[in-house]
Amino acid sequence: MKNSILLITILTLFSVSLFSQKYYSKTGEISFFSKTPIEDIEAVSRTASTVVDMASGKIQFAVLIKSFEFEKALMQEHFNENYMESSKFPKAKFKGSIGNFDTIDLNIDGEYAADVAGILELHGVEQDITTKATFKVTNNKITATSQINIALTDFNIEIPSVVKENIAKEIAVRLNINYEPLEKP
Repeated sequence: MKNSILLITILTLFSVSLFSQKYYSKTGEISFFSKTPIEDIEAVSRTASTVVDMASGKIQFAVLIKSFEFEKALMQEHFNENYMESSKFPKAKFKGSIGNFDTIDLNIDGEYAADVAGILELHGVEQDITTKATFKVTNNKITATSQINIALTDFNIEIPSVVKENIAKEIAVRLNINYEPLEKP
């Protein structure tokens, strides 16, 4: 009986320890920016879902394409209907890992550089992506930031010739995430 209680206690502590190494956000901010001499275009979504498991280094993101908001309603309409075809391809997803996760301790204040690699699925196309990210821990608050540049042609996103000069061929995508510990339900 004593051994059973001891075993259950050890297993419980072990599972709580592993569980506490997962962090999530349902309000992650993903923005993109297109700069051309004719026009700058910017949009932001504050509804990205993400989970990072620091025990394994696995990381995932998902964002609804229709959640991106633009300054001009017409830009948003064209983005969803003509370029991203968001009814056909409703989500962008990333699934990957942090290569140096064992050097990052989100329990200790500091700034940590992360090497991230994985597969980005956008507009029905999957592409390998590698980037740098920064995890910053301050008073138990965890933020992660990153930027990647995406070539529209890599994801079969066609821009009509009439507006080709208005949209950059490569778009800067920025992530700004406030993570929280994932607790047991």
